[in-house]
Amino acid sequence: MVDDRLRTPGAVRDAERFTAHNYHPLPVVIASAEGAWLTDVDGRRYLDCLAGYSALNFGHRHPGLIAAAHAQLDRLTLTSRAFIHDQFADFCRELAELCGKDLVLPMNTGAEAVETGIKVARKWGYQVKGVPAGQANIVVAEGNFHGRTTTIVSFSTDEDARADFGPYTPGFTVVPYGDLDALAAAIDDNTVAVLLEPIQGEQGVVVPPEGYLPGVRRVCTERNVLLVADEIQSGLGRTGATFACEHEGVVPDMYLLGKALGGGIVPVSAVAANADVLGVLKPGQHGSTFGGNPLACAVATEVVRLLATGEFQRRSAELGERLHAGLQSLVGKGLVAVRGRGLWAGLDIDPTLMTGRQACERLMERGVLAKDTHGSTLRLAPPLVITAEEIDHAVAQLAAVLAG
Repeated sequence: MVDDRLRTPGAVRDAERFTAHNYHPLPVVIASAEGAWLTDVDGRRYLDCLAGYSALNFGHRHPGLIAAAHAQLDRLTLTSRAFIHDQFADFCRELAELCGKDLVLPMNTGAEAVETGIKVARKWGYQVKGVPAGQANIVVAEGNFHGRTTTIVSFSTDEDARADFGPYTPGFTVVPYGDLDALAAAIDDNTVAVLLEPIQGEQGVVVPPEGYLPGVRRVCTERNVLLVADEIQSGLGRTGATFACEHEGVVPDMYLLGKALGGGIVPVSAVAANADVLGVLKPGQHGSTFGGNPLACAVATEVVRLLATGEFQRRSAELGERLHAGLQSLVGKGLVAVRGRGLWAGLDIDPTLMTGRQACERLMERGVLAKDTHGSTLRLAPPLVITAEEIDHAVAQLAAVLAG
């Protein structure tokens, strides 16, 4: 029997009634949060093991980030790029230094960063590499998730993301992820870029074979092709390094960043590259009204400063070992496989036991929130402020769910 005093059922019904059904959320209605914990409208607490798909790497309401936002709200929130504001240069300089690049182009969402990267790579191809007009192509990987704009879904292999949204944008060649020979064979004289996630998040936190990313870097250098790393989910501390590419000593020509860059407060994304790449853009050729706005820059600058200390990268690396050890102990006890790096894991559940959705619903009942993908796969990406005890708690709840 449903308790009539609970607010959750009515709030869920209203959400279903008045919104387009482009998501299938768990039936939980969050009202407040702090650190790694969420509280719903009925006062029940949940351990957040998704962190807004890595947008909340620093936890909910990190005091330094909240303070930066409050201070900026009292001063200035938007000017557009028609003018320069006093937060802009610091953000661009400090993010460029973090990335080891010359220039930064601020945008808002991850998909905008990807679209920007595509445009810059094509323009670089025409103006610098000398590709004939209209002939530029970009090599991408199967199982990719770079966003949901019409251009991006044109090279998606996920039919849920792609079906019925054509006609599709040409200029992309899809190859198997992790297959260096296939990637090298796909590059021709008109190829301007290889666009990859160093770890495929939506696909189930898929880590490529060792040596793959260095091989891609070598091929791109040899063939005069830009290596564009989509670090929107994998970057900014999630994997135990500032960027996932660092685990194999790879430096891309272009970083695409987002999610955690906004600290879970405002949407912030950016493209970082050297002047010989980003310098191809001239006034009027690309832009965004809200991109690089004062509020976004104030928060994102504080994010960059948190990362510059190295504390969160170390936490992810150390606590990630604990998380993965706990999860590996469940292989053969309901889990078929575990993948990932740092505080990021993809778990394949024995499909004869339950679906990923069912596992998430049962975890929710036990006070842990996670997200499924592709049938029987779960993704765990807790905030980097999570404690060792909280990790053990999450693993224990998963073990209980798997045990039935």
